[in-house]
Amino acid sequence: MQLIPSQERGRTRLAWLDSRHSFSFGHYYEPRRMGFGSLRVINEDVVAPKGGFSTHPHANMEIVSIVLSGALAHRDSIGTVQTIEAGEVQRMSAGTGIEHSEFNPSSSDPVHFLQIWLHPAHRDRPPSYAQRAFDEAERRGRWQTVVSPDGREGGLTIDQDASLHLSTLPAGSTLARPLVTGRRAFVQVVSGSLDANGQALDAGDGLAISGGDELVLRARVDSAVLLFDLA
Repeated sequence: MQLIPSQERGRTRLAWLDSRHSFSFGHYYEPRRMGFGSLRVINEDVVAPKGGFSTHPHANMEIVSIVLSGALAHRDSIGTVQTIEAGEVQRMSAGTGIEHSEFNPSSSDPVHFLQIWLHPAHRDRPPSYAQRAFDEAERRGRWQTVVSPDGREGGLTIDQDASLHLSTLPAGSTLARPLVTGRRAFVQVVSGSLDANGQALDAGDGLAISGGDELVLRARVDSAVLLFDLA
């Protein structure tokens, strides 16, 4: 297991943005943290009211955004104009190339979200977009699949042998998941405090796991967690 403590993440601070980087990103470069399997980026972003990212390009990357609070407005070059609310997940497949902008439409409230990049299984596919709201009640004390290659359980599809699962754990509860031989797992604590196979984790911490038979989470306080199942 490899721990990425929250306080060791890279950081970008601007007048309108406070961003934490679990892996090397932008001006933050850490050669030991260039990704994990197909997982390349986990950024935890807080964008101030009326702030945002101006139009910029991406190509050959699967990009997933999970809005934790507030709302995120999206506009792109394939004609998508959407607002992603708290509890919603967005998947943008950049493929051969896409330009998009993201901004906080609120004049009073920040938007807090996770932005995740994964390398695609295939290059130069046509770009595409999808988003969906997920009921938090359906992940309380269990795993809720929000992204997978086949869109199982009503999740969004992705061009990679990877799946993303959310869970909220009441204090004192335990949640387990088998670890398949030859695959990897990455745990990102969204909020709260828990133990993962005996490793203490707090909000913002990440844990990369290679090997083992089972992942067991024990919540010390009410917690939310994101799990990656990776080839």
